[in-house]
Amino acid sequence: MKPMISVIIPVHNGGDLFRRCLEALQKTLYESWECIVVEDGSTDDTVETAYTHGVRLVTGLSRRLGPAQARNIGAQIAQGEYLFFVDADVLVQPGTVGHVAATMQANPELAACFGSYDDEPFAPNFLSQYRNLMHHYVHQHSKIDASTFWSGCGAIRRDVFLAVGGFNEQLYERPSIEDIELGYRLQAAGHRVQLEKLLQVKHMKRWTPRQMLITDVRDRALPWTRLILQGGGAPNDLNLNFSQRLSTAVTFVGLFALGLTIFSAWAWLLVLLAMVLLLWLNWPFYQFLLEKRGVRFMLMALPWHWLYFIYSGASFLAGLLLFRLGRVEQIVVDGMQPLTTPSTGNPRTTTE
Repeated sequence: MKPMISVIIPVHNGGDLFRRCLEALQKTLYESWECIVVEDGSTDDTVETAYTHGVRLVTGLSRRLGPAQARNIGAQIAQGEYLFFVDADVLVQPGTVGHVAATMQANPELAACFGSYDDEPFAPNFLSQYRNLMHHYVHQHSKIDASTFWSGCGAIRRDVFLAVGGFNEQLYERPSIEDIELGYRLQAAGHRVQLEKLLQVKHMKRWTPRQMLITDVRDRALPWTRLILQGGGAPNDLNLNFSQRLSTAVTFVGLFALGLTIFSAWAWLLVLLAMVLLLWLNWPFYQFLLEKRGVRFMLMALPWHWLYFIYSGASFLAGLLLFRLGRVEQIVVDGMQPLTTPSTGNPRTTTE
């Protein structure tokens, strides 16, 4: 008997991308599944879009709660054995839900699995192409036994999710690293999480420089630094592998040397050496970009990639300083209780 899969989508002002997301889901070939949309305080036509696509819609929330709590609400009313979290700006393939079911059934010891973006991003502008290709590359070249979780395209056994308390909604009231923190708790509890590299979806978000910096610094780097410091260490995986850490250190050496060029022309040799080291350390990624998009694209990506190392390193130092000063909220809430099935009433649920 095929297990029931509950696809859970939190959405706030999803617009046309949300409509495309639901249209892609409607082409699903797997038979035993449901789609739960948790409408998180939208002011556009998100509710009408959900109605017209026949999903189970949770609406009527008193305020915008954030994706962590929205996903928890969806999980509490889900009927499936497996919860499959999908972002509202993602396109699944017809076989995606079936792939999730097959992966979880074939690995009874597996608590959760997650995939990656594909290598054909939706938005045509350079920054969107670069960002999504970097995400694809990092996930495709990371360890299968993962130390974290990803809610953009990630599945988890419902009983495990409820038992560990779901996403940390008390701490993450806006899109942040709630999925990474959940992954750390799963690992601490002895659960196995797998990076399923063949499970790929298309990301439709159009990135701008401002969005990138805000997301990477405020919503990811700083809270992730606090999570690492409170957890006692960082895994050698995904964006935190040794090569990435060394690249960050080399970038700062290069910046320091660049400042010294004011006083000595010899400092340019150190700058050049830092650039060569960065090219060498990250050449597999740059070669990937070269093969996918050509020489011009790869050369355009270099300064953006090195900028990423700069603000990631600076964010870590800032987070470390705040941690030492004691100005850090508790990342994992002590005594997180298992999620329970809510009583009927608000929020409202419809299957129209």
